[in-house]
Amino acid sequence: MDVVLLQDVEKVGLKGEVVNVARGYARNFLLPRRLAEPATPGRLAELQRHEELRARHEAQTVEQAREIAGAVEQTELRFDVKAGPTGSLFGSVTTTDIVEELWRARRIRVDRRKIGLSEPIKRIGRYEIPIELFTDVTVDLRALVVPEGGELPPEEEQLASEATAEAPEGGAETPHGAPEAPEATADAGVAVDAQPEMEAEATHEPPQEQAEEPAAEEPEAEEPTAEESEAEETEAETPPSSPN
Repeated sequence: MDVVLLQDVEKVGLKGEVVNVARGYARNFLLPRRLAEPATPGRLAELQRHEELRARHEAQTVEQAREIAGAVEQTELRFDVKAGPTGSLFGSVTTTDIVEELWRARRIRVDRRKIGLSEPIKRIGRYEIPIELFTDVTVDLRALVVPEGGELPPEEEQLASEATAEAPEGGAETPHGAPEAPEATADAGVAVDAQPEMEAEATHEPPQEQAEEPAAEEPEAEEPTAEESEAEETEAETPPSSPN
């Protein structure tokens, strides 16, 4: 089913484009939310006239493009958008937003297809967006994406915040990882400092002699009793009998 987009729809198309989508997606999502309307012949003819009128305001020659480039260089667009505490937008800034704001602020018309924005802007910050005005005529447009009701932080703080937001999981995004690191380091330092003291104590401690296994003790000779002594003396005094 062909529909005309009334708003930019991510991964579908930009405002004013004619896109072909599934009939169920159009009836259940795009049309009820006023994000698109059916591409009737009358609506398509109106879009064609609108594009022709828009093209008249764009640069038609190199000289016109250079004149417009000079005006764009002096321009800084500002977008006040809703954003979370980490700087992520509740939505995005698209090429359609840039084209419409540039026309509103300076009455400069450019082709949004010539804006060098690979994907919509989804974070607050300062941006330089290249725009091709004509063949070999390109200019950078400065844009500020500011949190609604606030201002941008200094550039250094913003860069640090973006680096923290883009850190891999388990690193800066782990809230309990950072506080535990100093404690672990301190414990390691205590252990390292205690090691020399333990070595010093071991150095001054006299070496322990290796325990030798006791030799097998010989059984002590028992002293003869009085009766045994008298028997021995009698035997000694009795002369041996002579043989017959």
